[in-house]
Amino acid sequence: MKNYFRLFLLILLSVSFSLLACGRNEGQNLILKANNEWIKGKNHSAIEQFKVVLKKYPSDQFAEEALFRLGEIFHFSLNNSEQAITYFQEVKKLNKGGAFGYDAQKYIAEIMEFTFKNYDQAIIEYQNLINEFDQPMKHADHQYRIASIYIKKQNYNQALAEFEVLFERYPKSPRIEKAQFKIIEILYTLNRCSDVQDYFKQFFEVFSGSKYLNEINFILASCLEEKGNLEEAYNKFKSLKNKYIYPVLLKMKMESLEKRIKKK
Repeated sequence: MKNYFRLFLLILLSVSFSLLACGRNEGQNLILKANNEWIKGKNHSAIEQFKVVLKKYPSDQFAEEALFRLGEIFHFSLNNSEQAITYFQEVKKLNKGGAFGYDAQKYIAEIMEFTFKNYDQAIIEYQNLINEFDQPMKHADHQYRIASIYIKKQNYNQALAEFEVLFERYPKSPRIEKAQFKIIEILYTLNRCSDVQDYFKQFFEVFSGSKYLNEINFILASCLEEKGNLEEAYNKFKSLKNKYIYPVLLKMKMESLEKRIKKK
């Protein structure tokens, strides 16, 4: 009797696993079919397929991917970013720690910044990326974006504060070099040329071969011009000939200085 019962259990487990495997295969096939439709440019067909996935697997990992892909379709293919955000938020609600949670939050932050230009909300969403996800290698990028948004808002003092957070928390990030260059730009914008000189000395000690040196030298030359050191400023601008990324602006600066020097 025990042997019959044991055999019955084995058969029952075997059938259960077979049904489960069939279910998983069906879910995978539905996801694959929907993705293929999207790749072919059949957006609305893909949407319908993903909705079938949601109906059959409302709380499964297949639902996570379906919601995420729907967000991508509406954002990238249908230019309906508002609806896309709704789907990305649903991904987070379903399983924030799942395979698509982090990327969904990143899309939300980027849409808020670049598509809607809702800078205040974008800052919140980038901060959520830092606070809610264990992705330390990527946190520096999000901190950099927060500082950059404050530049867009022309809140330069807060931008400086956010860059300081970047330096303090992520000192080995590849973002450090560009962040320090941005600080030099901000100091010049705030008419703090004396601070520009001091900061550049520190920058040059670490990044003597920086790709931003020509742009920084343009700023240093501009500071010399503002101080009235016209000939020194002219020579510094001249040294940037064929190097500076905005040659028309450089030419205008040099021509203006030539006239001022002659008058002097």
